[in-house]
Amino acid sequence: MYTDSHCHLDFPELQAQYDEVLAAMRHANVTRALCIGTTLERFDDVHRLAMAAPAEGPALWATVGVHPDNEGVAEPTVEGLIALARRPRVVGIGETGLDYYRLGDRTVADMGWQRERFRVHIRAARQLDLPLVIHTRSASDDTLAILREEGGFAGAGADGLPVARGVFHCFTETREVARAALDLGFYISFSGILTFKNAAALREVARYVPLDRCLIETDSPYLAPVPHRGKTNTPALVPFVAAVLADIQGVTVEAVAEATSANFERLFTRVCAP
Repeated sequence: MYTDSHCHLDFPELQAQYDEVLAAMRHANVTRALCIGTTLERFDDVHRLAMAAPAEGPALWATVGVHPDNEGVAEPTVEGLIALARRPRVVGIGETGLDYYRLGDRTVADMGWQRERFRVHIRAARQLDLPLVIHTRSASDDTLAILREEGGFAGAGADGLPVARGVFHCFTETREVARAALDLGFYISFSGILTFKNAAALREVARYVPLDRCLIETDSPYLAPVPHRGKTNTPALVPFVAAVLADIQGVTVEAVAEATSANFERLFTRVCAP
């Protein structure tokens, strides 16, 4: 039983093949997947796909959020995120975080709007005690700093809210960043990048992260794992990520499937709620 902790079934490459994607998941024993929100404009599509999952499976859930790369879209508010997150089958806040990879002519100082957007997501997640789905690229120092500032860690419980929790998705950062995320109580999710020939450093990070803090994902329709690299990715390919993680950790692929699925339930607590 595999769980894809991060996919984008609302993207055109997959939405048009929804039934085929679900059939492929059943064939690959991928029994659950989390559909990630990236804009408020598309959230209804994400939510509708999660709600439309057939009774025979696979089971689908959704998150609500605005990706840091998206500009010229509706900006989230704490109140708005909370209202949408109260819909059925919504289990997390995000995708959110910081991305300085495509600054172009801008400086890091120019990205204040991104940092404020991230803070809004953290505040909403804490009010609802929902996990955050964190995206960070070329911005790990600021990502961690804002999490520490907004997450309630310094004075845990002082404001009456739970501390921030969640997952660093599609992890590509260093062991030091992984350690910092783990120290804050976050999980680390590995994607098809783990299978790439040029990802030796990332595989060393995956060796370091305890299995009970790992998730696996596809980030589909992108980042198809070897031997499907370059093709459209789907949640049905998450077992290939699991197989490489199993080899790295020196356990069976069944152990990885079981552990990462249990971790998913432990983090996204609404998945198991009545």
